[in-house]
Amino acid sequence: MLVYLIGFMGSGKSTAGKKLANKLGFEFIDLDHLIEQETDLSISEYFEKFGEEKFRELEGKVLHKTSLLDKAVISTGGGTPCFFDNMDTINKNGVSVYLKTDIPLIMSRLKGEKNQRPLIQNKTDEELRTYLSDLLAVREKYYEQAHIVVVAKSLNINDLADRITLFAKE
Repeated sequence: MLVYLIGFMGSGKSTAGKKLANKLGFEFIDLDHLIEQETDLSISEYFEKFGEEKFRELEGKVLHKTSLLDKAVISTGGGTPCFFDNMDTINKNGVSVYLKTDIPLIMSRLKGEKNQRPLIQNKTDEELRTYLSDLLAVREKYYEQAHIVVVAKSLNINDLADRITLFAKE
């Protein structure tokens, strides 16, 4: 079984993914780290060198490769479900979990990480709030296609593991 965690940047996919993988006895995989291993570049460097379009193409290819795995929790990038047929791939190959969050929580989590995130570098706080609100509004329709939706702020890993197990048995 594969579990794909989706959601906006800063929603806690990597943090929750590690805990969930441990709880389920699965391997934890961060899709961005797979991309970095494949390219020998950080995500920021890849964006800078090749642009977002090439990044999204590579991201889709790496995502498709995860379907060959077994017993893994995969943390996707915030935009992964929103391009090409990625959301269909995610839902076809595993249990998708949307970690739903709001702009104030995202803002508080991203303040110290702006330099590592190519889409938000060099934005003032007000520009960042507007950008995040607009981007979340666009991406929400993809995220809402997940099998399971949980509020990231009140996430309980034990409850989520139980929900995933029940969903997988259906």
